Amino acid sequence: MGVYLDPGFKKFEMTVKSQIYVDKTNLIEETNRVLGTEQRYLCVSRPRRFGKSVTAHMLAAYYCKGVESSAIFDAYQIAKSKSYKLYQNHYHVIALNMQDFFTYNKSVEKIICLLEAAVLDELKETFPNVIKQNMHMLSMALDKIYAKTGEQFIFIIDEWDALVREAKGDAETQSTYLSLLRGWFKNNNFTPKVVAAYMTGILPIKKDGSRSAISDFKEYSILNPGRFVEYTGFTESDVRSLCGKHGMDFEEVRQWYDGYDFPGYGAIYNPCSVMCAMQERKCRSCWKRTSAAESLMTYINMDFEG
Repeated sequence: MGVYLDPGFKKFEMTVKSQIYVDKTNLIEETNRVLGTEQRYLCVSRPRRFGKSVTAHMLAAYYCKGVESSAIFDAYQIAKSKSYKLYQNHYHVIALNMQDFFTYNKSVEKIICLLEAAVLDELKETFPNVIKQNMHMLSMALDKIYAKTGEQFIFIIDEWDALVREAKGDAETQSTYLSLLRGWFKNNNFTPKVVAAYMTGILPIKKDGSRSAISDFKEYSILNPGRFVEYTGFTESDVRSLCGKHGMDFEEVRQWYDGYDFPGYGAIYNPCSVMCAMQERKCRSCWKRTSAAESLMTYINMDFEG
């Protein structure tokens, strides 16, 4: 297992072992359906604290080659799917959390170089007879691996838009980053090597100037979650079940946290707020403690929909 290449299942294992875990593993069946198809590039944009990282860890744990994750998933809904064993631990996974790279360097341009070098280093360790030490482009390295071994990859990128947000006033840096994404996902010769890509973020990809770089991605936003609606947050059924287990009054929880409603589906609750209430046995404002309210003004002022 590596840090970025085939990271294993430990992060997701910590989640399922926690006091509160709501089974959302059937989302894997939705991603299995698009593997190797023209719909294989998915971008799920949600507000903060809506379980984006948990989902990324879950997908990495399921697809990641070199480990055996049945002990984790056998007890959950995905185990009933016909595709469950077909793709489990079947692909090499490149898992990146773009926000994490800011702990190593605050320069967006240097971060771009750092992340590509970090993945390449692990590829060279895993495929020493294929990737030469003087190779410095990830796209070329994966081309070479696929040509020599037939191995395919899945990209899982959490907080893909972190660099876009951090460089919001720097068009040149944004262009460099988006060119990197274009090299990974828009190069026709690169297509067979990447069997799927799943990205999470806050910004909608169609409105932030990145259209030319990642237009091949199908976006599922908080406003239009499509077939991912039940995986956007906690459903009313999920919350009722949690209230029963933790001795909480469902009506009180509903009044506090029933923030989203989707026609034909019903209410969706913010996972972070509900889990906070269950753990503390008290309803109160939990979300605002996770991020400075001032950071929202940037996105409000963008006035996407007028």
